Amino acid sequence: MQMTPHIRPFRHGDESTLWQVYFSAIHQIAVRDYAPEQIDAWAPAEVDPDAWAERIRRIDPFVAEQDGEILGYADLQPDGHIDHFFVSGAHPRQGVGTLLMRRLHEQAASLGVAEMSADVSRTAQPFFARHGFLVVEQRLPVRRGVVIPNALMRKTLGSGTPRKP
Repeated sequence: MQMTPHIRPFRHGDESTLWQVYFSAIHQIAVRDYAPEQIDAWAPAEVDPDAWAERIRRIDPFVAEQDGEILGYADLQPDGHIDHFFVSGAHPRQGVGTLLMRRLHEQAASLGVAEMSADVSRTAQPFFARHGFLVVEQRLPVRRGVVIPNALMRKTLGSGTPRKP
């Protein structure tokens, strides 16, 4: 059965559920491309709930929800940068990411953004590539003392002038 979640704006009170989505996406999906110590550094079992809530409120994501269950979330900042893009580990490859990506493209168009960019995990790079993003640079960011490789990916949109790399 094809999923038909709806995309809605973030609401105060979603923060802890979005942590669960983030944690499950990394521990259940990204685990195939990263070592256990990388997974634990990226999404540790313990998190400061206030710091997490503040970050989520700051990025103000869109939320994919079906029958009251949050399945994923993603944001688009005014400069075209995607800070978070996560689908729950319980719902991979069911169209949730595509719905979120479509909503981010709609948001980019309404903001007049010329280019979208994201720091994309190894796991998500094929998905972003299917949506027209190109790898600009492979990166080796360090979190909690552990290198967690990712790639800067960009997509030039229909109007405006793209930024130089």
